[in-house]
Amino acid sequence: MQELLTAVTYPLGWLVCSYVLKIESGLAKLLISLTAAILVYVLIGIKLSKKENKKDNED
Repeated sequence: MQELLTAVTYPLGWLVCSYVLKIESGLAKLLISLTAAILVYVLIGIKLSKKENKKDNED
């Protein structure tokens, strides 16, 4: 699930940069899209880690 959301975030970020933010530079779109995808991956990982730690503490 984590990888799927990351894979979906990259093209969505690219489209947002192109059509909503009207960014012309390919490098800027690349950096923003990759940053968004990595951020989603990290945030989901942190959330899952906290959930596992909470589960371990309850047991």
